[in-house]
Amino acid sequence: MERRCGMSEDELIEGENLNEQNGQDALETEGAEHLTLRVGSNITHRRLDKYLGGRLSSFSRTMLQKLIVEQAITINGKYAKPSTRISPGDTVDLILPPPPAKEFIPEDIPLNIIYEDDDILVINKQANLIVHPARGYKKGTLINALAFHSKKLSKGSEEFRPGIVHRLDRNTTGVLIIAKNETAHWRLARQFETRQTKKYYLAIVHGTPDLMADCINKPLAVHPRIREKFAVLPMIGKEAITYYEVIEKFRGYTLLKVNIKTGRTHQIRVHMSYIKHPIIGDEMYGGKLVYRWQIEYQDARSEEPLIARPALHAWQLEITHPQTNKLMKFEAPIADDMRKILEELRKFRKMSN
Repeated sequence: MERRCGMSEDELIEGENLNEQNGQDALETEGAEHLTLRVGSNITHRRLDKYLGGRLSSFSRTMLQKLIVEQAITINGKYAKPSTRISPGDTVDLILPPPPAKEFIPEDIPLNIIYEDDDILVINKQANLIVHPARGYKKGTLINALAFHSKKLSKGSEEFRPGIVHRLDRNTTGVLIIAKNETAHWRLARQFETRQTKKYYLAIVHGTPDLMADCINKPLAVHPRIREKFAVLPMIGKEAITYYEVIEKFRGYTLLKVNIKTGRTHQIRVHMSYIKHPIIGDEMYGGKLVYRWQIEYQDARSEEPLIARPALHAWQLEITHPQTNKLMKFEAPIADDMRKILEELRKFRKMSN
C-alpha cells in the first residue's frame, strides 16, 4: 500500500505562467498562461467580457468571448457568460492560449502516433527529441516534426501555432499529447493545472528501495550551484510529490512504476536520486551507465552501454477528452533500449518479489 502524502491547496497567483507553476519535469503544462484577476472595489456591475477587454488589451473582445464560452474563464470558480456582471472582490481565473509562433521549419521527422482525431494527437515520443525549439535548437524538434505532419494545430490565427500542452525531457520517451485546436489546448491545460490527469512512468533504478511502495514529498528548486540541475530544497523549493511502486526486482536493480502528482523540472530523477536509488543512465543525478558485461557478471570489455540515457519512460496518461468529455487512457510501449536492458536483467538478475 502507498503511504498517504500531504498535498497543500493551490494558491491564487496573479499572472503566473503554467510552466513556472508546474515546472518542467517529464510532464508539464506548456504554452498556456494562467491568470488570476481580483476585481477592484471601484468596478461594479460591468459585463465580464468588457472588464476583461480593459484588463487584457492584447486580446480582442471576440477572442475573450470565445474563451468565456469555451469555459476557459471562471468567476469565483464558476463558469460564466460574456454578459455576466462582475462585482468588487470577485476572482476571475483565466486560461489564456499561447501566443502564436512566428516561424517553424517543417521537417520530415517520423512520429510514432498512438491516437489522433480532430482535437488531439497522441504520440510515443522517441529519445533524443526536444519538444520545441529553444536556444541552440531551432531544428530537429518535435515542433518541426508537427509542422510537417499537420497545419491544423490551432485556429483563430493566421500564424502557425503548435499545440504543445505538456512536455517530456529530451531523453524521456513515452506518451505525449498535442492539442489540434485552441479549445482543446486550454481545456487540456486546465486538466493538467488542476491535477485531473493521471500520469504513470516506468523507471529502472539502481538498487532496491526498502519499501515496496512509498510517497516522496520533497520540495524542489534550482540547484544552488549548478543551474542545469534541480535539488531538494525545503526552504525555497516548490511542492513536489512522487509516488512509486516496485514492479520487478533484480539483483542490483529495480523496475518502478511512478506516479507524479506535480510536474516539477526533473522531478522523478531528483526524487529517485534523493532516496539513493538514481535512475540508471542518469549521470546528472548519480545514475551510472550499464553494460551487458556487468549484467552478465563478465569481465569488463569495450562495448556500448545498454542504455545511454536515463531509463525513464512516460508509460500511461489518462485525460478527459476536451470535446467528448470521455475518459481516455493512452499507453506507450517502452523503447528498444529499455526493453533490451529489462530482457538482460530478467535473464541474468531475476529475483523473486
